[in-house]
Amino acid sequence: MEHGGRKVVPDFSAYPDMVVIYLGMKVRALYGVKALLGFGPKIERAGAGMPDGLLHYENNIIFSFRPLHVGMRWYWRDMNSLIAWAKSEPHRQWWKDFLRDTRGVGIWHESYHMRGGMEAIYGDITQPVGFAAFMPMHEARGSMAARHRAHAKSDLADLPLENLPDAPTIG
Repeated sequence: MEHGGRKVVPDFSAYPDMVVIYLGMKVRALYGVKALLGFGPKIERAGAGMPDGLLHYENNIIFSFRPLHVGMRWYWRDMNSLIAWAKSEPHRQWWKDFLRDTRGVGIWHESYHMRGGMEAIYGDITQPVGFAAFMPMHEARGSMAARHRAHAKSDLADLPLENLPDAPTIG
């Protein structure tokens, strides 16, 4: 990214516990288009409401047109904020409804933790995406919170204290 003609990098120091989560919805059947299109405005309202801990959100990422596969990327201050939102309305109801009836779409999410670690789940996805495209998969057990905590480091010893650009190479 260029800023005023200069290259810039983010300073992560204020966000030691940040979690970035990608979510996707992939149409599996024709009636899934209706489900996907109906869900878009709901997701947009949820992000625009800026729930506690949501730092930034980007919706309407198009992964493919055929089959229709869209997603979003949300940046959370920390895992507790993400979990609190996931357990609150409207997300809690969305997830409950999806588990009852996928309405012709598959869903997935992948999360990346500033403290290290990654976590993912894929529901009703017939063709692998993300990690599922190259890693062995196992049946999901336990809660999302338990899976996140199992894959995130508990300390920041490996993270740099400062986020300085690399020194220029001489030569």
